[in-house]
Formats: sequence, structure tokens, C-alpha cells
Amino acid sequence: MLFFTPHLSKNASGRLRKLTFAAGVAAGLMAFDLPALAQEGGISILRDTETEEMLRSYEMPLARAAGLDINAMHVMMVSDLEINAFATQPEDIFINAGILLWLKKPNEMIGVMAHETGHLSAGHMSRMSTGIQKATIPMLLSMLIGVAAMIAGAGEAGMVIMQMGEAVAEAQFAAFTRVQESTADQIGIKLLNATHQSPMGMYNTFVRLAADEARRAYKIDPYAVDHPSGQDRVMALQDLVDASPYRDVQDPPEVVHTFEMVQAKLAGYVLPVPDAMNRYPLTDTSEPARYARAMIYMRKPDFRAALAEIDSLIRDEPNNPYFYEVRGQIYVSMAKPELGIADYQKCVDLKPGAPQLRLGLATAQLATDNPALAGEALKNLKAASLVENDDAFTWYETAQAYSSLKNEPMANLSTAELYYNVGDMRKAMVFASRARPGLTQGSADWQRANDIIGAAGPLARQQRGG
Repeated sequence: MLFFTPHLSKNASGRLRKLTFAAGVAAGLMAFDLPALAQEGGISILRDTETEEMLRSYEMPLARAAGLDINAMHVMMVSDLEINAFATQPEDIFINAGILLWLKKPNEMIGVMAHETGHLSAGHMSRMSTGIQKATIPMLLSMLIGVAAMIAGAGEAGMVIMQMGEAVAEAQFAAFTRVQESTADQIGIKLLNATHQSPMGMYNTFVRLAADEARRAYKIDPYAVDHPSGQDRVMALQDLVDASPYRDVQDPPEVVHTFEMVQAKLAGYVLPVPDAMNRYPLTDTSEPARYARAMIYMRKPDFRAALAEIDSLIRDEPNNPYFYEVRGQIYVSMAKPELGIADYQKCVDLKPGAPQLRLGLATAQLATDNPALAGEALKNLKAASLVENDDAFTWYETAQAYSSLKNEPMANLSTAELYYNVGDMRKAMVFASRARPGLTQGSADWQRANDIIGAAGPLARQQRGG
């Protein structure tokens, strides 16, 4: 919980940085030199088991109904306050923190995810390159004509021709994507019906977006917009929503509670402190408000207040693993990791299959600098990597555990895994080469070092530009 970890996701096909809900270990991670590729630009992924499990529970029924491979499906939270969500190949959905905080009900979030699943179901991501190619043709032609005009001495006319071609290309591509957006809306409604869920959440979300768009309409070029206009979208959905036999289905109370708790936790972490406190004032003694304030106080930091809030929640729900996770992180943030181990162990006992919880426990164990705990930490890290073997911070902590155990070949191999997963192939090859002589020839670890060297070599040459 609450720490920043640079991460390059191979599944996301782009530059990603991972933010994990765990503030206390950021300094340790920044001690080693991460590649510029992972540090610059890209998307910041926000990792939190509670949030991910909620989003996955929303997505899996939709993905099954769409005929997608649920084992290949990834739903990721982006640390961005813009109201947005998007899908990428092969089967990845990204949800901005901003839209989760903006939505009012679980069914609205489900409606957004149904729309994104509609994109994946229709194969829109794979067709995007075709749309780009078609839109590029008029731009290229105008460039040729414009350059010819400029060579002939008609400089201003040539520039106008080139600008017109660019405008035509943008309009053509926008028209292409508007069709895809409308199709995704329609498929989304079908998926909601197939899973016996109300389409009202999707409809209400687009009504609110349409109202916002209307307020900004004077600034918008309708030919350059890549979504259908808000009002057109609402009108197109109206008949489908009214015809749904599940139109009036409501979210179950326990689903609403989980949604409100995740919203509060997220708000306490990503919103500016004054904004978060305005949203969850001291006069609000509900569980979500206390959860949000525990996160806010941990950030300020006011650890005594943070502990008071989370202790009150544990009294109310003594079997909620995520409350123990937060309390464990508060102790780690206080530089008292030995006090946090019991809480992290409790949350792992309650939810043993969650890799990020295992990682949190191992991090607390290693933060004590007690060599006697390094072996237990390594067991937890291995359990985490069995579920998620591309997590950079897990490999970083694994390297630290092996170093504490005086096993430098395995520390080097773990560091090679770290750099391989964040995309620095040169350093991955360097550390795998250092590890190999100290590993038992023919062993699985020795073979893994060879695999990294073999795979990273050509990629390292590409990164160097040749």
C-alpha cells in the first residue's frame, strides 16, 4: 500500500509506472538506478489488492459474456484524476482514479467497464492501425502537394495545403473512432443484459458527461471529436436502456459498501489533503469516512490519528484483511516495521493468495534489518512471484532478501529479473552474467540466467540503436 514503484508492463504494451498503496518503502526503491524508460512519461499504475479485486469482480462476468479469455484479462487502476477509462491490446482495461472517484454507484463503474469490454469484444484495438493508415493518406498527399508548391515559390499556399491535409486526416480518424465508440456502447448494453445487470449506470454516466460537454460546447470542434456527442450518445442508448428487462436492477448493499470503501481509500490517497478532508469531514463517522481519514493522516503524516481511525475500523470489522494491511503500513511508515509484521501476517492469513499482501509482509520483515527474518521474507516473496512474476518491486525485495542471506548469485539473478521487467535489457544481461558462474550448472536458476542473457542481448542492442 502507498509506495511508488517504477514498472514497465509487457501486457500494457507501453511505458508504465506502478504506484502501490504502500508509502513507507519508496526511499529504499529509489536507492538503485532505474532505467530512464521506466521513469519518464508513461502511465502510473496504482496497485491495491482491495481495489483490484473489486474491479475484477465487475469485469469477469462481462468478459465471460463477451467470450474473452478471463485468464488473460487485466484491469488496472491509473493514478490520474482525469475522468477517463480505456482499453488496449491484448485484453487490458485501464481505469483512471478520477473516474472511479467521480462515479456515484457500482453499476456506473460496471457500465463504463462494459463499454471498454465492448471495444475488446469488437476487436477495435487491432483495427486502430487501419484507421490511422486511412487517415494518414490525405495528410501525406497534402504534404507532397504543399512541398511542391513551396518549391515552386508559393510558400504560403503550400503551408495552407499542408494544414488542410492535417485537418482532413484528423476529421477522418475522429469519424472512424466515433463509429467504434457507438459500437462499444451497443455491445456494452448487450453484455449488461447478458449478465442480468442494469444498463442505467452506463446511461446515467453518459447523461452526466453530456451535461458537462454542453457546458464546454463552445470550445469543441465537432469534426475533431473522437466520441459521439454526449446528447447523441444518450439518445442512441435511450431505447436500448428502456427495453432492458434488467433496467431497474439495483446494486446489492454489500456491493455498494465495497464500492464506497474503495472510493474512500482512493480519495484519501490521491486527492489533495484539503479536498479529501472536505469530502470526508470529521463530522462524518461512517466507515468510508474513517477509512479515508486513516489514509489522509498517514500521508500528512499524523500517525497517531491514522492509528485511531484504523483501530476503530478493525473493532467494527475484525476480519477485514485490508484494515490490518493499512495498520501494518502505518507502523512501517513510522519506521517501526517490527510492530507492523503481526498486522501484515494477519492480512496474509485472511487472504493468503494475494501477492501484494505477501509483498507487504516481506517488506516489513526485511525493513527490520533482522537477518533471522530474511528467510521468512524470501518465502513470502517466492509465493508472491508465483502469482505475479513480472512485479519489479517484488524482485527488488527478493534481491535484498538474498543479500541478507549472503547468497549473492541469487541476489544478482533477482536483480536481473528486476531490470528485465522494467525494460533495461543491458543491466538485465549484466546481472544475469554475474549470477551465472555462482549457480549450479544445469539448475533451473542457472537456466533462467541463460534465458535472460539470450533474450536480453538482442533487445539491449536494439535499445542502443543497433
